[in-house]
Amino acid sequence: MTREDPLEVATAAAALTGIPSDSDSVVFREPWEAQAFAIAIALHERGLFTWPEWAAALAGEIQAAQAQGDPDTGETYYHHWLAALERLLVAKRATNVATLARYRQAWKHAASRTPHGTPIELAPQDFE
Repeated sequence: MTREDPLEVATAAAALTGIPSDSDSVVFREPWEAQAFAIAIALHERGLFTWPEWAAALAGEIQAAQAQGDPDTGETYYHHWLAALERLLVAKRATNVATLARYRQAWKHAASRTPHGTPIELAPQDFE
């Protein structure tokens, strides 16, 4: 992990004030939101990106969504989080747009064959 300037980290963290939370912790509406949150934190801890880079990417996604009419009521926050994560992964060459699209399609296929209330699991046939 790279060493970061504490002032930069504090400034970047302050930019993330939109995280849905109650008085004690972050609130997730769906399991995928918690997973996206955890993935971003883990990749940051492994040094894939700095916290200021993350804050800038997330802020950019939120600003772009607001410019397109997102009401910014909190329901779409983790959609922006996921979009920022995907954008950073591509920018850092950890993956590419085609691979993201392939997995997105596989998840849709897996979801369509999974009974409601059952965890979605990817299988080889989801990639066909």
